[in-house]
Amino acid sequence: MMRILRILLVLAVMSGAMADILLGQAIEFTASTKSSVQVGEQFRAVYAVNQQVDRFEGPDFEGFSILSGPNQSTNQSYQFINGKVSQSFQVSYTYYLQANKEGSFNIKPAKVIAGGKAYESNPLTINVSQSSPSQSTPQQGGQQGSQRSAQPRQESANKNDIFIKAAVDKPQPYQGEQVIITYKIYTTVPISQININKISSFPGFWNKSLLNDNDPLKQSNEVVNGKEYVVADLRKIALYAQRSGEIKIEPMELECVAQIKVQNTQSRDPFFDSFFNDPFFNRNFQNVEMNVESNPLTIDVKPLPSTGKPLDFSGAVGSFNIASEIDRTELKSNEPINLKVTISGKGNLELIDDLPLSFPPDFETYDPKITNNLTKNATGISGSRTFEYLIIPRNQGEFEIKPVEFSFFDPARQSYTTLSTPRYNIKVNKGEDEPSGITYSGVSQKNIQYIGSDIRHIKTGHIPLYRINSFFIASSSIIIWLMIPLLIFIAVIILWIKNKKRSGNLALVRNRKANKVARKNLQKAGEYLQSNSTEAFFEEISRALWGYISNKFNIPLSDLSIESVNHRLSDKRISEESILKFTGVLENCEYARFAPGDKSEKMQWIYNEALEVISKIEQELK
Repeated sequence: MMRILRILLVLAVMSGAMADILLGQAIEFTASTKSSVQVGEQFRAVYAVNQQVDRFEGPDFEGFSILSGPNQSTNQSYQFINGKVSQSFQVSYTYYLQANKEGSFNIKPAKVIAGGKAYESNPLTINVSQSSPSQSTPQQGGQQGSQRSAQPRQESANKNDIFIKAAVDKPQPYQGEQVIITYKIYTTVPISQININKISSFPGFWNKSLLNDNDPLKQSNEVVNGKEYVVADLRKIALYAQRSGEIKIEPMELECVAQIKVQNTQSRDPFFDSFFNDPFFNRNFQNVEMNVESNPLTIDVKPLPSTGKPLDFSGAVGSFNIASEIDRTELKSNEPINLKVTISGKGNLELIDDLPLSFPPDFETYDPKITNNLTKNATGISGSRTFEYLIIPRNQGEFEIKPVEFSFFDPARQSYTTLSTPRYNIKVNKGEDEPSGITYSGVSQKNIQYIGSDIRHIKTGHIPLYRINSFFIASSSIIIWLMIPLLIFIAVIILWIKNKKRSGNLALVRNRKANKVARKNLQKAGEYLQSNSTEAFFEEISRALWGYISNKFNIPLSDLSIESVNHRLSDKRISEESILKFTGVLENCEYARFAPGDKSEKMQWIYNEALEVISKIEQELK
């Protein structure tokens, strides 16, 4: 009976205290960061507010590069002290910055809107030096920092309490085969404010994330070496190797806040001992910042076998099926036909760019419309990729569309497979608008043949008259007229030789098309930006930037890295400002891609920077 009365007493005290909490409190909005940093150093700026707000407006960090942010996180805790419950609530907006130049910089206050009113934080002053700065102290106003300084002693978590494990499902895949890398965090203590500082790079791989950034972490329990851990998947990446050989994957680094239990004063009542030792009420817990690093990985990529490789093999690796459909096989000339070819299955679907289709010369064709229907799950990427062709027959007759042959390498069978679509016979009747005697051949509408013949009409109208005994063949003009075809012939031969040499120089062809291909990718990225397709946007931006350097300087994509880009641009005498801006966009793209929170403003900034830096490099290369 006494035990029940004690519980009722505690609940009554809590109810009264919680009523006081719900009455509200004054808004406190503070900013904190380092006061001294070095040029090139990366650091954080944290804006903390003790209530939920309607809108947050960050400052302009002039003189600094924004690597990531604002990244929003929430921290809420309760304390029971002397029979009174108190609540601590904090929303943090974190920026990851990099100092660019030496000097003293004043950062204007940030602003939040709450309940229709505007509140400003304290301004920040950051001194940037070339030499190693002395140990910096955080700015005043950081609520979390004041809480840490009030602790009686500093506690830290054991390395076995929190760690990250990186695992690969296939340590020895074939080139182009799908590989899945999973980064899991293991912890025995409560953690919050997980921020990724360094993302593993995947040189020589085409990669795609299998987890959405905004999805909550799915937790489970796992026993390791007799110790039970709470486990969550931080990242799950599908990789496709673009080259063979041993490839090393660097570790991923993150920081988080761990709640470490400190020594607690025990009461004499066993009921209250168990009741108030619950972490929900116990105030003897300390928040400690932790830096955690995953293990590195090494993947040994095997080359695809040369035995049995089909001549039309274009690099597709996986398990696929092919299907095709055509909307009609009998029509009139100048009417359209829609032909769809669908590749479905599991593998590097997105790397299949074109199919070896052959159409009759009397058919006008256009570039296919490509539609992806892909599914991401824990086992990888699967789905279908559809190529839709618009075909317009320009002449009547009976024609044949030959089967489409598609070859791929199946890692499960360790052999090549060739699939084909059905053959289609097309009957084209004469249309009302078909011109007599004229046929259009090819997709460019440039090659026109005159195939009609008929009796010429009797010539009417003015008939020119010539002087008797005056012959053109005996005049001096004939020499000029004879020389003109010869000069035209020589000019055509010279142009033909130059074009042949230019076409044979693959590096020159790629160089000339680099800007055009990059612009096309950026245009597609702009469409994804308008539709707020985050993952597709960052993929297209990365494809545009890396593809531009690869085509412009004839460097394979598998050999590209930040260092090789810096070296090649420096060799071409590109200004240091343009080089830093180009590599900065690449790095910011990767940071923003995997950073939590709203990415709309960051996506617009990266898109504008990518357009500007490619245009600037093109101007400097001229």
